[in-house]
Amino acid sequence: MYRTGHYGVSLLLYAPVLAGLLAFGRSSAALAGLLGVLALARVPDWDHRVPGLTHRGSTHTLAFAWLVGALLAAAALALPGVTPGARVPLAALALFVGTYGITAHLVADALTPSGVALFWPLTSKRYSLSLTTASNRLANASLLALGVFATAVAVVLPIQL
Repeated sequence: MYRTGHYGVSLLLYAPVLAGLLAFGRSSAALAGLLGVLALARVPDWDHRVPGLTHRGSTHTLAFAWLVGALLAAAALALPGVTPGARVPLAALALFVGTYGITAHLVADALTPSGVALFWPLTSKRYSLSLTTASNRLANASLLALGVFATAVAVVLPIQL
């Protein structure tokens, strides 16, 4: 997918999490998660810029998603000025957002015929739903519109409860 498609899928997949966090009064975590997932939406495609990496290779795997989540969790644990009681919840949120953000990118790319090798390095088998090409402007715009709509519903829904 292209940029708009990746942002759309990230918003769409995060919307239920957003709604749940808001419903339980965790607005700071909800906003931090939303911003984190959006910031990570394009990270796997940095493989275009790194010599030696192939596109949709190691950065498009569940192992990479876990690595990003673990690195963000470690960084959260090392933040200065965080109270001891807040360290573990912050690290848990960072682990979740990192892993979820990268996984959303993988879901978007799995919609295309090229798919992704989710379980590399264990296997190179690629998974694809072959619903649309990555360059399909209508599909990318539609995913963005769906993501924005789902996010808006997630924000309004907890108010109705």
